[in-house]
Amino acid sequence: MNRMGQHESSVVAVIPARWGSTRFPGKALAEIAGSPMIAHVIRRATEAETVDHVLVATDDERIADAAQAAGAEPVMTGACPSGTDRVAEAVADRDQWQIVVNIQGDEPLLSGANIDVLVRGLLEDPEVGMATLCRPLEPERVEDPNAVKVVRDQKGLAMYFSRSPIPHPRDEAAAATMWRLHLGIYGFRLETLRRFVAQPPSPLEQAEKLEQLRALENGIDILVLDAPHPAFGVDTPEDLERVETIMRARA
Repeated sequence: MNRMGQHESSVVAVIPARWGSTRFPGKALAEIAGSPMIAHVIRRATEAETVDHVLVATDDERIADAAQAAGAEPVMTGACPSGTDRVAEAVADRDQWQIVVNIQGDEPLLSGANIDVLVRGLLEDPEVGMATLCRPLEPERVEDPNAVKVVRDQKGLAMYFSRSPIPHPRDEAAAATMWRLHLGIYGFRLETLRRFVAQPPSPLEQAEKLEQLRALENGIDILVLDAPHPAFGVDTPEDLERVETIMRARA
């Protein structure tokens, strides 16, 4: 059972949501099945058994009002270079949480079970400060730079993330068994989150435009866990139509 509001929180889910999306301005308030997208994401976050509290970190009063109406606590932030920086600002003066989950505000189909896998992975391995998720990658998307790939070691720790095919398919049959799509959800121990955002953008991060590489370049281990359910983000109005079709089919 979700424990929101029943005791002092130890796990907080933070949804960064800004108005000025480059490809889809106002995306957080785009309507899906009668509710703004941010409301669907909040609902999914509250379905996670491990989450105690949900915050929406935003720079826009309209998004804050929608978040509050959907049952989340809105936190106003300033201009931030990334979603992770916005999450860190939202919890900057709050030390009651042990684990902070960064949930993208454009995934209205997110499964609460995915969040639970992430949090439990951190709880079960106190030596790791950061965790994320992956799933098998379809071969036809291996060359797609928008599909971020990850390879991990035998302990499940990330070795590298890339927009390029990794591992390279010199032996395609062997490589295909290891191709994994990175899903953009992160769990941080609070002190690890603060350490992460205190570092400047790293060379690999700037080259690939992947902020998780900043963690690896600064010696922060990232546990990469298998997601039990697929994830699908909304980047365009066309994506919105697809999500609404899926939701109506499930209803």
